Amino acid sequence: MDKRSFLNRIVVLDTETTGLNPQEGHRIIEIGCVELINRRLTGKRFHAYINPERIIDAGAIAVHGITNQFLDDKPYFSQIVDDFLTFIKDSELVIHNAPFDVGFINHEFSILKNKIGVISDSCKIFDTLAYARKKHPGQRNSLDALCKRYGIDNSHRNLHGALLDSEILADVFLLMTGGQSSLLEETPSGIKVSNTVSNIKHLHPDRKTLKIIPCNDDDLVAHQERLEAIYEASGSCIWNQ
Repeated sequence: MDKRSFLNRIVVLDTETTGLNPQEGHRIIEIGCVELINRRLTGKRFHAYINPERIIDAGAIAVHGITNQFLDDKPYFSQIVDDFLTFIKDSELVIHNAPFDVGFINHEFSILKNKIGVISDSCKIFDTLAYARKKHPGQRNSLDALCKRYGIDNSHRNLHGALLDSEILADVFLLMTGGQSSLLEETPSGIKVSNTVSNIKHLHPDRKTLKIIPCNDDDLVAHQERLEAIYEASGSCIWNQ
């Protein structure tokens, strides 16, 4: 894994489309995004269905189940683009198979009356598929395969959907890149614990309390690199299981 530090604000993004190639006139019909701050889901989302102004390929409908009739009264991309850009501003985009989604987004930008440029002008982009292929060479690295590998329940995913897939991808991303941001996470409300720093009974009252330094993103990256080195050297690493 390259040395890097993820931005504090991450947006996990997915799209659904009318077909496979924007250069053949295919368009985005759904965008789903979820926000993470300091590697925690915040509950903030962006979601929009979009009228593509064209017919959806039958093969695409079989994948996501979104029909032309359903999209008849939905807004055009030009009507949601400002809200979309506001949501992703100052974030790092996490996308599975990023060239596909980025290509479609950039195509939508290119046909707007007010030219916006390309998505990479506004955001850094992290491709979880490229990372998974490097981390798990020779294995299947689809979103479904990664869910199975990391023990994520996606049994409710009968069809593709941009918002649902972005939520699932957020779980995959966190596990695949090192889990939570800190070992000292806040305790969920309503749960009492007795092992907080303030409740520790010191055997030597005159001894100063040790300073606790939570790990940061660089520490997580270094930790993951060490686990990968162990795996490459021995063929097994129980901490990755």
